[in-house]
Amino acid sequence: MLAELQTMTSVASLPARVGRVERISGLIVEAVGLRAAIGDLCSLGACAGSPGSNLAEVVAVRGDTITLLPFAELRGLALGALVHASGPSPDIAVGTELLGRVIDGFGAALDGKPLPRLGDRQPLRREAPAALQRPRIDTLLESGVRCIDALLTLGRGQRVGIFSGSGVGKSTLLGMMARQADADFNVIALIGERGREVREFIEEQLGAEGLKKSIVVVATSDQAAPMRIRAAYAAVALAEWLRDRGASVLLTMDSITRLAMARREIGLSAGEPPTARGYTPSVFAELPALCERLGAAEGGGAITGLLTVLVEGDDFNEPISDCLRATLDGHIVLSRELAHQAHYPAIDVLKSSSRVMDGLIPDAERDTVHRTRATLALLARHRQMIEIGAYDAGSNAGLDRAIGLEPALRDFLCQGREVLPRDAAMRRLQAIVGNGKDGER
Repeated sequence: MLAELQTMTSVASLPARVGRVERISGLIVEAVGLRAAIGDLCSLGACAGSPGSNLAEVVAVRGDTITLLPFAELRGLALGALVHASGPSPDIAVGTELLGRVIDGFGAALDGKPLPRLGDRQPLRREAPAALQRPRIDTLLESGVRCIDALLTLGRGQRVGIFSGSGVGKSTLLGMMARQADADFNVIALIGERGREVREFIEEQLGAEGLKKSIVVVATSDQAAPMRIRAAYAAVALAEWLRDRGASVLLTMDSITRLAMARREIGLSAGEPPTARGYTPSVFAELPALCERLGAAEGGGAITGLLTVLVEGDDFNEPISDCLRATLDGHIVLSRELAHQAHYPAIDVLKSSSRVMDGLIPDAERDTVHRTRATLALLARHRQMIEIGAYDAGSNAGLDRAIGLEPALRDFLCQGREVLPRDAAMRRLQAIVGNGKDGER
């Protein structure tokens, strides 16, 4: 019997794991003579000898031709170079030993320190929990930002988008929440960030105390699209591993828009048709699938997602913004106009919303929130009239009251480095707006 199996093995047609480069166009490499599947990793040799160090991912298969995108800049690659398929790389090494460390999408250290031995591995891609297996979001998460805690209350397991143009203060807001939020651990994904800003964020916004309970995964803007995508999935995998052990995890990703751009780049390279603003169909399938992996788990752990959405040209109706507003459990909008007024954090309360807030707070607090929003809406509606001096005091009692409350409300909505517990913030807000209903209209 054994001899028979040996004979069958010796004559069996085994899949080819080595091919050759046939075409190089920009960042795209096409190889022939290689059997590989979508998502497989391949090593691109610099010559017809042993495999080189250039790593690439299979993004398309057309007949005998394999399309690859490299994880780094190609150097020394020529036509005829060998391509070695190493198979899929579906997981990453995980462990609490990574807390306080800065790594890339493959788990390699970026902070110059040796990596510890990690015994566990976590898949990069896995199915989201079934809809009816998800616990309801019923536990408050204090963010440490009183505007959010009082008027846009978050829950553990909520997925929230922070919508912002460039230079409006989203990194500062993320740093505040990473340092101050009531979560056991932070997983921070810096996707497509400028290299200079990575160190600034870690040292200035996050700080030593915030870094102690954080794992930072980085893929800078100069890195290839597959690397940016892998870093995002590595961060989600690390957060899932912590959640599965009952931890409350705050996952911040800056930014999910650059993840969408990387997916668009890969989709176009793979031959997908462009749709709205050049984004390919796979982008609008992948973003909801990734977001659905976040949230609360039956074991008691939860991943609260803070995903920054970098709106192009301050257009809050561009395709990625529209897709994520429909997918997430709330959105926080940062206003450039408020930032120009030195109003930080520059949160536009009236344009922001938390979809789980009403189920998390008691009726008395809900009434305070409604009165505050009504007062802000009344001021916004009459802002132009007030500024040009066309409003006569005494003609509208509700507006007179709102104008009187505005300085105290503005002081409440602005915040420096001081932290106010949520209960104290709500008492302060209630003291400002009172119990009457004059501010509603």
